[in-house]
Amino acid sequence: MRILVTGGAGFIGSAYVRRLLAGAEPDLAVDAVTVLDAYTYAATEDALDPVRTDPRLRIVRGDVRDAALVDVVVAGHDDVVHFAAESHVDRSIAGAADFVTTNVVGTQTLLDAALRHGVRRYVQVSTDEVYGSIATGAWTEDARLDPSSPYSASKAGADLLALAYHRTHGLDVVVTRGANTYGPCQYPEKIVPLFVTNLLDGHDVPLYGDGGNVRDWLHVDDHCHGIALAQTCGRAGRVYHLGGGAELTNRELTGRLLAACGAGWDRVRPVADRKGHDRRYALDTTTTHRELGWSPTVDLDTGLAATVEWYRANRGWWQPLKPRS
Repeated sequence: MRILVTGGAGFIGSAYVRRLLAGAEPDLAVDAVTVLDAYTYAATEDALDPVRTDPRLRIVRGDVRDAALVDVVVAGHDDVVHFAAESHVDRSIAGAADFVTTNVVGTQTLLDAALRHGVRRYVQVSTDEVYGSIATGAWTEDARLDPSSPYSASKAGADLLALAYHRTHGLDVVVTRGANTYGPCQYPEKIVPLFVTNLLDGHDVPLYGDGGNVRDWLHVDDHCHGIALAQTCGRAGRVYHLGGGAELTNRELTGRLLAACGAGWDRVRPVADRKGHDRRYALDTTTTHRELGWSPTVDLDTGLAATVEWYRANRGWWQPLKPRS
């Protein structure tokens, strides 16, 4: 099987590629993997170092909005797994243009090429944020999309485009929507790597509002395995939820990270809440478990401890990515 992975030098995309080439997804018999990545600020050169010498890996620097390049790259691949996206909510609030063009137009460009070249399966990797906020219970796959930020709105638009290509053209599309994901090699702007690296450097951490916003946490390995199962076993036109089943308020998460880094609450700096900040996310994973046999295997305590230790041991990876004081 020949697989094209867009955004394969980013956090989740690179973990997926490393797992593929390491044989961690035995149902995917991989003959070749092509990574298409624009190497914007959140992608790192060394994310693929563990597999860089694998003769099955090919890396193409390029943008999913470049229709001519995308057409050439998609040709000859069996599956497309689309991770490439602008993904940081705060950046989308400050300026939405790159989010709309990359996440929506880039997806449309990729879908057109996939249709033109007869791709076997197209996997649209998305987020729980497309649903907005939920006070109680959990979203099912048919819940109304109600995004709150330009980022989540652009991802909702991309999801709908992908599903529309299935309904209109018969393109074999599956969509995965994952919970907040953590683990090694995550760019230090998201809450877990930002807080851990700040604390390891002796700096304060910024906690939004009252810290009561609730997120469900999923380890990157579990997320990637769910994507691989959707790719191999999912039904065309379906949405699959990948939730961690581990809800914490941001304040509770902060407490765990402080303890793991040997720091106290005096290192926490309250900041004004984010505009349009969703209060709670929660995904119902019943369908995913029933149809794909997937459930998370990395418990939050173990996963967070291992993640903190990874950042502690790999200062040379993340320190150059941090802004200078």
